[in-house]
Amino acid sequence: MVLTQVLAVSLSSKFLSAAGLAQVGKVAGLSSLGNAVASRVAVSSALSTLGPMLGSLQGSILLVSPVAAKVAAAAVGGVVAVQATPVILGAMGFTTAGIAASSIAAKMMSVAAIANGGGVASGSLVATLQSMGAAGLALTSKVTLGSAGALVGAILA
Repeated sequence: MVLTQVLAVSLSSKFLSAAGLAQVGKVAGLSSLGNAVASRVAVSSALSTLGPMLGSLQGSILLVSPVAAKVAAAAVGGVVAVQATPVILGAMGFTTAGIAASSIAAKMMSVAAIANGGGVASGSLVATLQSMGAAGLALTSKVTLGSAGALVGAILA
Protein backbone atom coordinates (compact mmCIF):
# COMPACT_ATOMS: atom_id res chain seq x y z
CA MET A 1 0.00 0.00 0.00
CA VAL A 2 2.90 2.37 0.68
CA LEU A 3 4.16 1.99 -2.92
CA THR A 4 0.67 2.88 -4.19
CA GLN A 5 0.60 6.02 -2.09
CA VAL A 6 4.09 7.06 -3.22
CA LEU A 7 3.16 6.58 -6.89
CA ALA A 8 -0.16 8.41 -6.50
CA VAL A 9 1.52 11.34 -4.73
CA SER A 10 4.26 11.48 -7.37
CA LEU A 11 1.74 11.51 -10.20
CA SER A 12 -0.40 14.11 -8.43
CA SER A 13 2.62 16.35 -7.96
CA LYS A 14 3.39 16.11 -11.69
CA PHE A 15 -0.14 17.27 -12.52
CA LEU A 16 0.03 20.06 -9.97
CA SER A 17 3.33 21.22 -11.46
CA ALA A 18 1.64 21.11 -14.88
CA ALA A 19 -1.08 23.37 -13.51
CA GLY A 20 1.61 25.62 -12.04
CA LEU A 21 3.33 25.87 -15.41
CA ALA A 22 0.03 26.86 -16.98
CA GLN A 23 -0.42 29.58 -14.35
CA VAL A 24 3.14 30.84 -14.97
CA GLY A 25 2.24 31.12 -18.66
CA LYS A 26 -0.69 33.37 -17.75
CA VAL A 27 1.43 35.52 -15.44
CA ALA A 28 4.16 35.81 -18.09
CA GLY A 29 1.58 37.27 -20.46
CA LEU A 30 1.56 34.44 -22.97
CA SER A 31 -1.31 34.61 -25.41
CA SER A 32 -4.10 32.13 -24.79
CA LEU A 33 -2.67 30.01 -27.59
CA GLY A 34 0.80 30.10 -26.00
CA ASN A 35 -0.73 29.29 -22.63
CA ALA A 36 -2.62 26.34 -24.11
CA VAL A 37 0.58 25.05 -25.72
CA ALA A 38 2.46 25.38 -22.42
CA SER A 39 -0.36 23.55 -20.64
CA ARG A 40 -0.40 20.77 -23.22
CA VAL A 41 3.36 20.32 -22.91
CA ALA A 42 3.10 20.16 -19.12
CA VAL A 43 0.19 17.67 -19.24
CA SER A 44 2.04 15.54 -21.82
CA SER A 45 5.04 15.43 -19.51
CA ALA A 46 2.89 14.34 -16.58
CA LEU A 47 1.01 11.73 -18.63
CA SER A 48 4.23 10.30 -20.07
CA THR A 49 5.18 9.15 -16.56
CA LEU A 50 1.89 7.31 -16.05
CA GLY A 51 2.86 4.23 -18.10
CA PRO A 52 6.19 3.59 -16.37
CA MET A 53 4.59 4.22 -12.97
CA LEU A 54 1.83 1.70 -13.62
CA GLY A 55 4.42 -0.73 -15.00
CA SER A 56 6.57 -0.56 -11.88
CA LEU A 57 3.46 -0.71 -9.73
CA GLN A 58 2.25 -3.85 -11.47
CA GLY A 59 5.71 -5.42 -11.44
CA SER A 60 6.12 -5.01 -7.70
CA ILE A 61 2.56 -5.70 -6.58
CA LEU A 62 1.82 -8.56 -8.98
CA LEU A 63 4.43 -10.55 -7.11
CA VAL A 64 2.23 -10.27 -4.05
CA SER A 65 -1.32 -10.32 -5.43
CA PRO A 66 -3.09 -9.65 -8.75
CA VAL A 67 -6.00 -8.18 -6.77
CA ALA A 68 -3.64 -5.72 -5.08
CA ALA A 69 -2.37 -4.65 -8.51
CA LYS A 70 -5.94 -3.94 -9.66
CA VAL A 71 -6.69 -1.98 -6.48
CA ALA A 72 -3.48 0.03 -6.82
CA ALA A 73 -4.11 0.77 -10.51
CA ALA A 74 -7.66 1.83 -9.64
CA ALA A 75 -6.33 4.21 -6.97
CA VAL A 76 -3.84 5.74 -9.40
CA GLY A 77 -6.54 6.03 -12.10
CA GLY A 78 -8.87 7.82 -9.71
CA VAL A 79 -6.21 10.31 -8.64
CA VAL A 80 -5.16 10.99 -12.23
CA ALA A 81 -8.74 11.61 -13.38
CA VAL A 82 -9.47 14.11 -10.61
CA GLN A 83 -6.11 15.92 -10.84
CA ALA A 84 -5.96 16.07 -14.65
CA THR A 85 -9.45 17.46 -15.29
CA PRO A 86 -8.85 21.07 -14.16
CA VAL A 87 -5.52 21.16 -16.01
CA ILE A 88 -7.11 19.87 -19.21
CA LEU A 89 -10.03 22.31 -18.92
CA GLY A 90 -7.56 25.19 -18.50
CA ALA A 91 -5.56 24.00 -21.50
CA MET A 92 -8.76 23.96 -23.56
CA GLY A 93 -9.49 27.56 -22.56
CA PHE A 94 -12.08 27.15 -19.79
CA THR A 95 -10.41 29.39 -17.19
CA THR A 96 -11.40 31.09 -13.95
CA ALA A 97 -11.45 34.41 -15.83
CA GLY A 98 -13.80 33.08 -18.52
CA ILE A 99 -13.29 31.52 -21.92
CA ALA A 100 -9.85 32.33 -23.32
CA ALA A 101 -9.72 33.98 -26.75
CA SER A 102 -8.59 31.86 -29.71
CA SER A 103 -8.88 28.64 -27.72
CA ILE A 104 -10.75 25.40 -28.25
CA ALA A 105 -13.29 26.66 -25.70
CA ALA A 106 -13.85 29.81 -27.77
CA LYS A 107 -14.48 27.73 -30.88
CA MET A 108 -16.91 25.51 -28.97
CA MET A 109 -18.71 28.58 -27.62
CA SER A 110 -18.97 30.05 -31.11
CA VAL A 111 -20.47 26.87 -32.55
CA ALA A 112 -22.93 26.59 -29.64
CA ALA A 113 -23.98 30.24 -29.97
CA ILE A 114 -24.55 29.93 -33.72
CA ALA A 115 -26.57 26.74 -33.22
CA ASN A 116 -28.74 28.40 -30.55
CA GLY A 117 -29.40 31.64 -32.39
CA GLY A 118 -26.79 33.80 -30.70
CA GLY A 119 -26.51 32.56 -27.12
CA VAL A 120 -25.10 29.58 -25.27
CA ALA A 121 -27.89 27.50 -23.75
CA SER A 122 -27.88 27.04 -19.99
CA GLY A 123 -26.90 23.49 -19.09
CA SER A 124 -25.16 22.88 -22.42
CA LEU A 125 -21.76 21.21 -22.64
CA VAL A 126 -20.00 24.57 -23.10
CA ALA A 127 -21.84 26.10 -20.13
CA THR A 128 -21.07 23.10 -17.93
CA LEU A 129 -17.38 23.02 -18.86
CA GLN A 130 -17.07 26.76 -18.29
CA SER A 131 -18.69 26.40 -14.89
CA MET A 132 -16.19 23.64 -14.01
CA GLY A 133 -13.30 25.77 -15.31
CA ALA A 134 -14.40 28.87 -13.41
CA ALA A 135 -15.49 27.39 -10.08
CA GLY A 136 -13.56 24.13 -10.00
CA LEU A 137 -14.97 20.67 -9.51
CA ALA A 138 -17.85 20.05 -7.15
CA LEU A 139 -17.60 17.11 -4.76
CA THR A 140 -20.03 15.07 -6.86
CA SER A 141 -17.90 15.74 -9.96
CA LYS A 142 -14.77 14.64 -8.12
CA VAL A 143 -16.47 11.44 -6.97
CA THR A 144 -17.77 10.72 -10.48
CA LEU A 145 -14.42 11.44 -12.16
CA GLY A 146 -12.53 9.49 -9.50
CA SER A 147 -14.83 6.51 -9.95
CA ALA A 148 -14.50 6.60 -13.73
CA GLY A 149 -10.71 6.92 -13.48
CA ALA A 150 -10.57 4.07 -10.99
CA LEU A 151 -12.61 1.88 -13.33
CA VAL A 152 -10.33 2.66 -16.27
CA GLY A 153 -7.24 2.05 -14.12
CA ALA A 154 -8.57 -1.30 -12.95
CA ILE A 155 -9.46 -2.35 -16.49
CA LEU A 156 -6.04 -1.38 -17.83
CA ALA A 157 -4.19 -3.22 -15.04
